Amino acid sequence: MIERASRLISSGGLVVGSALGMAGTFAPSVPVRGLLWGLDGTVLVVATALLTVHYFRKGNDVVAAGFLVYVAGQTLVLSSAAMDLTAGALMFGAGASLWAGALFLLSAPKAAALWIRVVGLIAGVLFAVVAVRLFIGQPLIALSR
Repeated sequence: MIERASRLISSGGLVVGSALGMAGTFAPSVPVRGLLWGLDGTVLVVATALLTVHYFRKGNDVVAAGFLVYVAGQTLVLSSAAMDLTAGALMFGAGASLWAGALFLLSAPKAAALWIRVVGLIAGVLFAVVAVRLFIGQPLIALSR
């Protein structure tokens, strides 16, 4: 695949996936939420898989590994997209823990600007807190405040 096309698909996928995920959070019904979150997860897995290959080919193994770990986490979350939120909470926790690990990997090397890496570290800590809270049995779901 031409590098330009790969960049367009991956960046477009990140934008579309993020928009679908947010839309799913505000969906008026459970089936619509499941559909939007299912599409969101699929698009994000495709986009980050392309980013994994891109950074691996560039020789930046740590960033490639970060995107690969994100793919694993998003796949777990995707598998629970249409489930009852309470039933899928632990899968969401597992996905959130992998998102945290991915963000730590992505923030470690100097592949992005410092402020982006700092934001990534903060987001990673927040996802880790959510995962730990779920793992110790606190009743959190994807729509908790």
